[in-house]
Amino acid sequence: MSKKWFSLAAGAALALSGALAHADGEQLFKAKCFMCHGTGAAGAPKIGDKAAWAPRIKTGMDALMNSVMNGKNAMPPKGTCMDCSKEDLQAAVEYLISHSK
Repeated sequence: MSKKWFSLAAGAALALSGALAHADGEQLFKAKCFMCHGTGAAGAPKIGDKAAWAPRIKTGMDALMNSVMNGKNAMPPKGTCMDCSKEDLQAAVEYLISHSK
Protein backbone atom coordinates (compact mmCIF):
# COMPACT_ATOMS: atom_id res chain seq x y z
CA MET A 1 0.00 0.00 0.00
CA SER A 2 1.43 3.39 -0.87
CA LYS A 3 2.18 5.92 1.84
CA LYS A 4 -0.48 8.24 0.43
CA TRP A 5 -3.23 5.66 0.68
CA PHE A 6 -2.02 4.51 4.08
CA SER A 7 -2.21 8.10 5.34
CA LEU A 8 -5.71 8.48 3.94
CA ALA A 9 -6.83 5.24 5.56
CA ALA A 10 -5.26 6.15 8.89
CA GLY A 11 -6.90 9.57 8.86
CA ALA A 12 -10.27 8.04 8.06
CA ALA A 13 -9.92 5.53 10.87
CA LEU A 14 -9.10 8.26 13.35
CA ALA A 15 -11.99 10.39 12.14
CA LEU A 16 -14.40 7.51 12.63
CA SER A 17 -13.02 6.62 16.03
CA GLY A 18 -13.49 10.10 17.50
CA ALA A 19 -10.17 9.55 19.25
CA LEU A 20 -9.05 13.11 18.64
CA ALA A 21 -11.80 14.99 20.42
CA HIS A 22 -10.21 18.00 22.10
CA ALA A 23 -6.79 17.24 20.63
CA ASP A 24 -4.07 19.85 20.75
CA GLY A 25 -3.45 21.87 17.61
CA GLU A 26 -0.45 19.90 16.42
CA GLN A 27 -2.12 16.51 16.89
CA LEU A 28 -5.28 17.71 15.23
CA PHE A 29 -3.41 19.23 12.30
CA LYS A 30 -1.39 16.07 11.73
CA ALA A 31 -4.44 13.81 11.94
CA LYS A 32 -7.10 15.88 10.18
CA CYS A 33 -5.50 18.69 8.17
CA PHE A 34 -2.20 17.32 6.91
CA MET A 35 -3.85 15.22 4.22
CA CYS A 36 -4.48 18.40 2.23
CA HIS A 37 -2.44 21.15 3.89
CA GLY A 38 0.66 18.96 4.10
CA THR A 39 0.53 17.83 0.48
CA GLY A 40 -1.25 20.63 -1.38
CA ALA A 41 -4.09 18.28 -2.37
CA ALA A 42 -7.04 19.98 -4.07
CA GLY A 43 -5.11 23.23 -4.21
CA ALA A 44 -4.82 23.61 -0.43
CA PRO A 45 -2.02 25.95 0.67
CA LYS A 46 0.72 23.84 2.25
CA ILE A 47 1.94 24.35 5.79
CA GLY A 48 5.19 26.27 5.71
CA ASP A 49 4.46 27.99 2.38
CA LYS A 50 5.02 31.55 3.57
CA ALA A 51 4.07 33.12 0.23
CA ALA A 52 0.75 31.27 0.09
CA TRP A 53 -0.13 31.90 3.73
CA ALA A 54 0.97 35.55 4.08
CA PRO A 55 -2.16 37.08 2.48
CA ARG A 56 -4.39 34.64 4.35
CA ILE A 57 -2.74 35.34 7.70
CA LYS A 58 -3.04 39.07 7.00
CA THR A 59 -6.86 38.74 6.90
CA GLY A 60 -6.82 37.77 10.57
CA MET A 61 -8.00 34.88 12.69
CA ASP A 62 -11.70 35.71 12.31
CA ALA A 63 -11.49 35.42 8.52
CA LEU A 64 -9.42 32.23 8.72
CA MET A 65 -11.89 30.67 11.14
CA ASN A 66 -14.78 31.70 8.90
CA SER A 67 -13.13 29.73 6.08
CA VAL A 68 -12.58 26.74 8.36
CA MET A 69 -16.09 26.72 9.80
CA ASN A 70 -17.90 27.34 6.49
CA GLY A 71 -15.49 25.77 4.01
CA LYS A 72 -13.57 27.38 1.20
CA ASN A 73 -12.95 26.23 -2.37
CA ALA A 74 -12.52 22.42 -2.22
CA MET A 75 -12.40 22.35 1.60
CA PRO A 76 -15.72 21.42 3.16
CA PRO A 77 -16.91 23.04 6.39
CA LYS A 78 -14.61 21.97 9.24
CA GLY A 79 -12.33 20.27 6.72
CA THR A 80 -12.24 16.59 7.66
CA CYS A 81 -13.12 17.09 11.33
CA MET A 82 -16.87 17.21 11.66
CA ASP A 83 -16.67 16.26 15.35
CA CYS A 84 -14.18 19.03 16.24
CA SER A 85 -15.19 22.05 18.24
CA LYS A 86 -14.43 25.58 17.09
CA GLU A 87 -11.76 25.74 19.78
CA ASP A 88 -10.13 22.53 18.52
CA LEU A 89 -10.11 23.84 14.96
CA GLN A 90 -8.69 27.20 16.05
CA ALA A 91 -5.84 25.36 17.81
CA ALA A 92 -5.07 23.56 14.53
CA VAL A 93 -5.17 26.86 12.61
CA GLU A 94 -2.85 28.47 15.15
CA TYR A 95 -0.44 25.55 14.75
CA LEU A 96 -0.55 25.87 10.95
CA ILE A 97 0.01 29.64 11.10
CA SER A 98 2.91 29.28 13.54
CA HIS A 99 4.68 27.09 10.97
CA SER A 100 3.79 29.28 7.98
CA LYS A 101 5.02 32.76 8.96
